[in-house]
Amino acid sequence: MGNCCGAPSSQEKNRRKQKANPFTVAYNRPAGAAPRAGLVVLRDPTGRDLEASHVLGGELGRGEFGVTKLCTDSATGARMACKSISKRKLRTPIDVEDVRREVEIMRHMPPHPNIVSLSAAYEDEDAVHLVMELCEGGELFDRIVARGHYTERAAAAVTRTIVEVVQTCHRNGVIHRDLKPENFLYASKKESSPLKAIDFGLSVFFRPGERFTEIVGSPYYMAPEVLKRNYGPEIDVWSAGVILYILLCGVPPFWAETEQGVAHAIIRSVVDFKREPWPRVSEPAKDLVKRMLDPNPLTRLTAAQVLEHPWLHDSKKNPDIQLGDAVRAKLQQFSAMNKLKKKALRVIAEHLSLEEVADIKEMFDSMDVDKNGKLTFEEFKAGLRKLGNKMHDSDLRMLMDAADVDKNGTLDYGEFVTVSVHVKKISSEKHIQEAFSFFDKNKSGYIEIEELREALTDELEGPADEDIISSIIHDVDTDKDGKISFEEFAAMMKAGTDWRKASRQYSRQRFTNLSLKLHKDGSINDDDRK
Repeated sequence: MGNCCGAPSSQEKNRRKQKANPFTVAYNRPAGAAPRAGLVVLRDPTGRDLEASHVLGGELGRGEFGVTKLCTDSATGARMACKSISKRKLRTPIDVEDVRREVEIMRHMPPHPNIVSLSAAYEDEDAVHLVMELCEGGELFDRIVARGHYTERAAAAVTRTIVEVVQTCHRNGVIHRDLKPENFLYASKKESSPLKAIDFGLSVFFRPGERFTEIVGSPYYMAPEVLKRNYGPEIDVWSAGVILYILLCGVPPFWAETEQGVAHAIIRSVVDFKREPWPRVSEPAKDLVKRMLDPNPLTRLTAAQVLEHPWLHDSKKNPDIQLGDAVRAKLQQFSAMNKLKKKALRVIAEHLSLEEVADIKEMFDSMDVDKNGKLTFEEFKAGLRKLGNKMHDSDLRMLMDAADVDKNGTLDYGEFVTVSVHVKKISSEKHIQEAFSFFDKNKSGYIEIEELREALTDELEGPADEDIISSIIHDVDTDKDGKISFEEFAAMMKAGTDWRKASRQYSRQRFTNLSLKLHKDGSINDDDRK
């Protein structure tokens, strides 16, 4: 942001300093109580001073919680990547637990050629620093579309790698829960470079027979049983099956213009093998896709069974015939659209300031009528009604249940913070407007072709192909005036978007609401199909 305002007065500076941070562990202590240390995330950090042993270099990437930079080991000269997660951005207990569990899982996983390794985890007063293996070879789809010759045999090689990662996770008691192409990078730009799984931020430990109910993941890749809130490790095979489908035809199998539409398509689980290029794809490939996208997790193939399937087991016998420029073009378009959304979500994340949620404590106190430090459902509902929120009672109940981490039927302050951030973001399009304004450089009220080209050139690390620009305009520009209005941009952002990048709980709550409409057997009312 520019210096549009004068420097704050000393009085204003003092007022800001006195304003408590509601996300420190000491926030809600009684007046006069002895001070406590600040937020502690890791149970067993490698150390406290990252820069005593590592030299930080240029920025490699940026997300909601922090920045990834090039990192060099001072003793060995080894080049690594360091993901620094700002504690100021860990707004809820769930955010903290996600980071803690990510580190524990990465430490738990055995060395594997296709899983990025964690070298060290430092924690200081301001951030958690994860020093990891450096992957410089780019994203999975980018490598594919850069090749002039893309075949079933190449798709099989990629699928085998992904499923081997799934098998390793499951053998070590881990469900990945967020398998998608963006979470696989090549280690280097060499043609022989291994493909690496890089993100375990939503992964969870499991025991045999254990079931989970939390709705997490990315909509395109989410298994039907996740939406039904009753799932186990089988969901990773489904997600890998979605990736395989995309690898073979360039588009996801379950797609719609809204999140609800995507979820309905997933529940119906009807896989289309009629459109191009499926008539030219081999029968063994289609058979494997069908069996990985089996809506019944009990009969769906396990990772081990996928690896024994003839199409993968004898992959060198697969057709080496090019799948066609149309498939490569669709993959490129799909990748570019994801990058455009990710860039928009980064802009949104950068605008989520601490001040936006720092006044939530006052709201909590006003709702807590009996002043016992907990909100009943009636207090929660009455408080939101006073603020003008018109969510249906059933939606409010599901939202409260999702945030009630300890399942005691009430919300404490930490749980309420989570709910409040979601309610604010669901009811306001301010942040999407900020992202739109970032792309609308000339402030015309539209994202025009040249502005879209500039945005994608940054994301694609090179000039965007005119066909990609045209295809994105075609998909997003619903009134066909050759440019993207705010309404069209907002619709794009809400259609099958991985909202976890801006708020993990937002995605969970939206799909939780949808799950209310699903019958226990997974069927959908005729009215819901429209």
